[in-house]
Amino acid sequence: MSGEDEEIRGSGETAGEGIRGTAPGTAPVPLSVLDLVTVGAGSTASAAVRTAVDIARTAERRGFHRYWVAEHHSMPGVASSSPAVLLAHLAAHTTRIRLGSGGVMLPNHAPLVIAEQFGTLEAMAPGRVDLGLGRAPGTDGATAAALRRTERLHEGADEFPQQLAELTRFLDDSFPDGHPYAKIHAVPGPVQATSPGGVQDPHRPPLWLLGSSGFSARLAGSLGLPFAFAHHFSAANTLPALDLYRASFRPSEVLSEPYALIGVAALAAESEQEARRQVMTGALSMVRLRTGRPGLVPSPEEAEAYRFNELERGFVDSWLGNVVHGTPDAVRQGLDDLAKRTGADELMITANAHGGAARLRSYELIADAYGLPA
Repeated sequence: MSGEDEEIRGSGETAGEGIRGTAPGTAPVPLSVLDLVTVGAGSTASAAVRTAVDIARTAERRGFHRYWVAEHHSMPGVASSSPAVLLAHLAAHTTRIRLGSGGVMLPNHAPLVIAEQFGTLEAMAPGRVDLGLGRAPGTDGATAAALRRTERLHEGADEFPQQLAELTRFLDDSFPDGHPYAKIHAVPGPVQATSPGGVQDPHRPPLWLLGSSGFSARLAGSLGLPFAFAHHFSAANTLPALDLYRASFRPSEVLSEPYALIGVAALAAESEQEARRQVMTGALSMVRLRTGRPGLVPSPEEAEAYRFNELERGFVDSWLGNVVHGTPDAVRQGLDDLAKRTGADELMITANAHGGAARLRSYELIADAYGLPA
């Protein structure tokens, strides 16, 4: 094991807390929520944030394990460009559910800034903050260059393990003597316990690695960290990535066994027809994104009136094949089958639809289907 690996593994006494959840009701595994805080046509970012609060509180009430938001940039229909800001707001409106990033795109930020942000979040919501990290930019190349103030984007991804090690050192306040950063401290953080009268905070946000291919799967496994895979937009790679994670896994102070969650696009409605009507808004939104025309999430009426060309129709059919949608019973069966097929330890559900009411209702119906407490 290299010294860098030891750095990334971090503080085992606190970093492993809250990773493993408990399957609620009749669910096969713990259920969680991934929210892109989507903005629909005819609505506003303020309304999207209000919906995010409603979803987080509903998820907490119904027994979902965690609620994550994902960093995206330069996308009019996605209002989650600043995960730490959103999570601070959500922490003020919840009391028990775990809150986290799914994820923060590490190459976009200085590790010290992330350590300070999530140290502050941990002070706001002790013991219920997750720090999920990705190596992609969460946007197009031009926007990534503007974020990073460099044109050498490939270097950010290539240097991900080193950035991860640096972030972990800041979170644990563990740079060795003689290191250029040895006298730099992320605050709030462990350094406060070493000050006169200081008391050690018992918690530190656990690190998760996110991915849609094999790189982060292998890295997470080799470091003994939990892994989150983006099945909702990279379904073809799900089984290979999970197999690679498990094969690469080495026990750590954080985890004795692998723990992998997968992001799942799922939407339930009272009827199959209504569910299809709602998910088609996400389908059209994805078509526009993939063809360089990102915008607000279209309404169901706009999606119904849109005429897909042959190429677009092929994309939509493929995309919908990985969206679990329909009646609550159908969605429950689809999620059960996915959990069994992948062996995932947790399912993180993201609802793709235009309106907040449809998304909120979907989570309620899924909770009902699994007999979760009302």
